[in-house]
Amino acid sequence: MKRTIAVAAMVAMGTMGAVTVAQAQATATPSAPATPAAVAPPAGPAQAQPQMQPQPQAAVQARAADVAGIDAIVAALYDVISGEAGKPRDWNRMRSLFAPDGRLMAVARRPDGEVVMRTMTVEDYIGRNAKAFATMGFFEREAARTTETFGQIAHVFSTYESRHAAGDAKPFQRGINSIQLAHDGKRWWIVNLVWRAEDKDLPLPERYLPKP
Repeated sequence: MKRTIAVAAMVAMGTMGAVTVAQAQATATPSAPATPAAVAPPAGPAQAQPQMQPQPQAAVQARAADVAGIDAIVAALYDVISGEAGKPRDWNRMRSLFAPDGRLMAVARRPDGEVVMRTMTVEDYIGRNAKAFATMGFFEREAARTTETFGQIAHVFSTYESRHAAGDAKPFQRGINSIQLAHDGKRWWIVNLVWRAEDKDLPLPERYLPKP
């Protein structure tokens, strides 16, 4: 969600700008995968995708169940960015998960070895992904997680798997969503989401893989 928030960025929490990881790494700033994996839409004419009426992020009311706990908000992040091609995403739901100044950041390595990062607002992420999701199936799920908490702050290191169809046997991409969270006494908020996709030079360590 993302994912989510997912990252995904983001979350996607990946389809920022509808580019592949290789394309993202070849530019001065990486294109962010939908929370978080970079994917390219299939060839063919774009289909119109109905969108919910956007609202200012601060005015969007979150579902109580989405923000009641760490498990809930991470699950919501992955869920909100996932769906079949042409399925409208509930972008107001995604807005509701992030703090008003929340950011999504995609980290990638260029072919020359330079590491670059693209920083986005939630609106940046939505704007770059809405058209791609009209023609491309994208499903992202959490495969493993490491969580650290202290009082009202939490850090979730979430291993993600991205697929073009929910039933695909293998993901086309994996990586890590680093999700920073805070609780304001009433609910949890996603403060920042940073993600990095796995590649041939940076495989996921065993400690971040699903336990047998």
